Amino acid sequence: MPRGPRSARDRRTMEAATVAAVLGFLLLAAAGRSAGDEAREAAAVRALVARLLGPGPAAAFSVSVERALAPESGLDTYRLSGGGAGARVRVLGSTGVAAAAGLHRYLRDFCGCHVAWSGSQLRLPEPLPACTCLHLPPPAPGARVPAPLPHASTRRYRYYQNVCTHSYSFVWWDWARWERELDWMALNGINLALAWSGQEAIWQRVYLALGLTQSEIDEYFTGPAFLAWGRMGNLHTWGGPLPRSWHLKQLYLQHRILDRMRSFGMIPVLPAFAGHVPKALTRVFPQVNVTQLGSWGHFNCSYSCSFLLAPEDPLFPIIGSLFLRELTKEFGTDHIYGADTFNEMQPPSSEPSYLAAATASVYQAMITVDPDAVWLLQGWLFQHQPEFWGPAQVTAVLGAVPRGRLLVLDLFAESQPVYIRTASFHGQPFIWCMLHNFGGNHGLFGALEAVNRGPAAARLFPNSTMAGTGMAPEGIGQNEMVYALMAELGWRKDPVADLEAWVSSSAARRYGVTHKDTEAAWRLLLRSVYNCSGEACSGHNRSPLVRRPSLQMATAVWYNRSDVFEAWRLLLTAAPTLAASPSFRYDLLDVTRQAAQELVSLYYEEARAAYLNKELVPLLRAAGRLVYELLPALDKVLASDRRFLLGSWLEQARAAAVSEAEARFYEQNSRYQLTLWGPEGNILDYANKQLAGLVADYYAPRWGLFMEMLVESLAQGIPFQQHQFDKNAFQLEQAFVFSTQRYPSQPQGDTVDLAKKLFLKYYPRLVAGSL
Repeated sequence: MPRGPRSARDRRTMEAATVAAVLGFLLLAAAGRSAGDEAREAAAVRALVARLLGPGPAAAFSVSVERALAPESGLDTYRLSGGGAGARVRVLGSTGVAAAAGLHRYLRDFCGCHVAWSGSQLRLPEPLPACTCLHLPPPAPGARVPAPLPHASTRRYRYYQNVCTHSYSFVWWDWARWERELDWMALNGINLALAWSGQEAIWQRVYLALGLTQSEIDEYFTGPAFLAWGRMGNLHTWGGPLPRSWHLKQLYLQHRILDRMRSFGMIPVLPAFAGHVPKALTRVFPQVNVTQLGSWGHFNCSYSCSFLLAPEDPLFPIIGSLFLRELTKEFGTDHIYGADTFNEMQPPSSEPSYLAAATASVYQAMITVDPDAVWLLQGWLFQHQPEFWGPAQVTAVLGAVPRGRLLVLDLFAESQPVYIRTASFHGQPFIWCMLHNFGGNHGLFGALEAVNRGPAAARLFPNSTMAGTGMAPEGIGQNEMVYALMAELGWRKDPVADLEAWVSSSAARRYGVTHKDTEAAWRLLLRSVYNCSGEACSGHNRSPLVRRPSLQMATAVWYNRSDVFEAWRLLLTAAPTLAASPSFRYDLLDVTRQAAQELVSLYYEEARAAYLNKELVPLLRAAGRLVYELLPALDKVLASDRRFLLGSWLEQARAAAVSEAEARFYEQNSRYQLTLWGPEGNILDYANKQLAGLVADYYAPRWGLFMEMLVESLAQGIPFQQHQFDKNAFQLEQAFVFSTQRYPSQPQGDTVDLAKKLFLKYYPRLVAGSL
């Protein structure tokens, strides 16, 4: 058979046809909502408008949902019309999510409004502006208004969440907080998201039916703050057991979450059986074929080394179908399920045949209950252990599920995309995700250029099977500008042409007014903290401030610290004009916090240099300024905003309880996660935060101990004993976890005044080059 140019062209044609078929199958698989849902979705968006704007302003908007608006099945579309001269603004969407996204587009681009986790700026102009063509400037007064054009998403999905987000951010939420988040999701066009609350209650039913005792089940589940890693098979037992009230509350929340998601037209992703089982299953079924995996996260086998059911064991399909049947009976289904068998855990065999069988068994258990099942797989395993996941191993997993029935999250695509080295996941559809944040850490960080250009590059990749974009942070409530950009890219065909202009206009929307100093400040932040590039970029804050001190800590950053300090100065210059803006005050505090973090690194460098040069007086000076001046001042400015209070954080945990004993238990879970993470500091400070109270009573005492031992070492002429310091520091860390001290949950002091005092104390020293 000839193998010339014509056959190559034929192969390319066949490849393109295969890609189109795979993506077409996915569109049909997820397009099961009928036209009868249109009225419900429109009503849900109208209720959102009333919650967001209030009943009066909401009356100026008309919201409708019509499936026929979409140019092809699966691509969300909206159209804006009306407004101006007292006319109502008409928002039409092909789904509720599309209508909500269209509303957000109008509020953002026509009204200069802003919606974010930290708060919203919703001052509407009067009268409301007319909806002109979105791609043209507003017409001159009296000129003909161009006909409104539909605006369609570029791909089927805009995904949101990471399994870890449920522990780092959502764990203690009540319905009121969930409702705000679901509104934020709808406004940002999210149409695919995890809905994993309440699954432990379902597993409890399944395990009891299989013959486990209640005490065995209680021993297996982790505590609330660590459920994400129990769900992925990394951990068991640690931080548990779960109280009965927890199961009841989570079932209630899950029903409300699912009802609201579906009312918007979102697709909830439910959990499925990945193969991990409690050790107690071997008591009930002594002949069961299980393999004990290796340890995870520096935990010993008391809390890790999970048991994995062999794919060929007859119990595998039984347990998998039991769980999914009970789950869908309780919650219904939208036919997309998440499961992660080998998340950060090395499989027991690298043989492709084993990996294919293990993958196929998970999928088979899904379709036994739901023949229309689509499996959502976090692609983190391929990125996290590339030395194990070679071409043969990756191909085995991806090829074990029919094409179009596996939807892969390329979880860290802004930094380390996997689709490039796997030929677009060997034909399986994937979602280009921005991970961005690890552990819910505070700290200004972003790779905005990579984020801006990444989705378009993935769409243009040869034979691309990209099915959408996603935001998959481990924790939320930080770096809101980054998420605003990523959400917008889900509706853009091309990257933002001018990021500087985009950032400037975003800042104006945040504050409700244009100001030259805030624009200049954000341009500096864009070129510095938000300009990380390369594979080394990671949104995990490793600043010396939030780490257990040593003489070997790295202080290098990818940006010029002077840009942060200058942005700080510019924001303070704008404060007299913008101090009434909650978003401005939040940003001012966040940049002040970042400047203080930079100062900690500089003082640490001075102290380390003084110690290594055997200079006692400079060591005492740097230590004193860091421990007794800077850290208390940072704690005080953080205390001026409820979003940076340890008391608010812990109060969320306590509020989830039904008794004081439960409240203490939940609070200790939360304290562990913020600090030691495990009984022995197993993943120490991974989930670090910069909160008032945490700085004063955790980071500052640890730094004080470090400086005290450095001074003693130098004064006595003996080497610094890091091992002894670590032991002493652990006692401090553990004392914080076990403490029952209550912290304020209401802010104290004025953010602008406190930030100014901090600035006036340290900025002149920075300029003079002498801290």
